[in-house]
Amino acid sequence: MKNSVRLIAPALLAALVATPSFASDLHGTRWLTANGSGIIRLEACGTKTCGRIVGPGPKADKNAPTTDTKNPDPKLRSRPIIGLAILTGFTAGSDGKFTGGQIYDPTEGKLYRSEFRLKRDGKLEVKGCVGPICVGQTWTPIS
Repeated sequence: MKNSVRLIAPALLAALVATPSFASDLHGTRWLTANGSGIIRLEACGTKTCGRIVGPGPKADKNAPTTDTKNPDPKLRSRPIIGLAILTGFTAGSDGKFTGGQIYDPTEGKLYRSEFRLKRDGKLEVKGCVGPICVGQTWTPIS
C-alpha cells in the first residue's frame, strides 16, 4: 500500500501542475476560424479561459456588420464585434480538453454549450453543442 501511494502521488501532482500551465501555454495564441472569417485570441479571464475576436480573417465578408446586430438583447446590439468574447467560462482538464464553457455565434446571435481541445497537429478542435449533439470545426494557429 505504501509503495502504491509513493507511485501515485507524483503522477497526481504532475497532473495537477500540468493543467494550469497547459492552459496558460494557449493564452495569447491567435486562431483563424474554420471558415477564415475571424481571428480569435485565447486568454485568461479570471480563473477561466476565454476567446475574443481580435480581427477579421482573410475570408471575412466585407459587408458584414461591425456590431453585434443579431444579439437577442437589444441593449447589446451596438457593441463592436472586434473585442467581443465569443468563448467564455472554460476550464482546462487534465486530458487537455477545455470544458464548462460556451461559444457565442455573432452571425446568429446564439449561445451554445462548448468545449475545445488542442489536437496533436497543433490545431484547435472547437465544438458547439445543443443537447447531446455537438458540431465541431478546426481552427488553425496563426502568428
